[in-house]
Amino acid sequence: MKKKIILRGALGFPLGITIGYLITIIISLFFADGYYSPCVPELISMLGNEINAVMLQALLCGLLGTGFAACSVIWEIEHWSIAKQTGIYFSIICIIMLPIAYVLCWMEHSIAGFLSYFAIFVLIFIVIWVTQFVMAMRNVKKINAKINGKKEE
Repeated sequence: MKKKIILRGALGFPLGITIGYLITIIISLFFADGYYSPCVPELISMLGNEINAVMLQALLCGLLGTGFAACSVIWEIEHWSIAKQTGIYFSIICIIMLPIAYVLCWMEHSIAGFLSYFAIFVLIFIVIWVTQFVMAMRNVKKINAKINGKKEE
């Protein structure tokens, strides 16, 4: 299990950076009037220049990717209930995500900003969780149909 966590975490770092850059490209397409906006202006202001802001954001996006990827092994602990897996996974990724989002100024630095960011985070988590759950149930149904020698529905 430790080997799997380390391997996934290592693969998650470049994936996190890649996803971070894709998000900045998508945001720039819709909100930057034809310009590339690599990070929020508040972060640039806080760090003194754009290159420092971009370097910090790349590093922290890599850490996000590492954390999410490494935590994915939680879903493979078969003796845990789905509720326990979900609760522990969600708690760990919150501990990883929320401070990074705060440092990178992805949320307004206020209680209202934190709560709105957290609400959006929870909503996205629920949508992804339900989607994954439904897909897994369909796969189980197909496997059971094959085992029982029935045609797929």
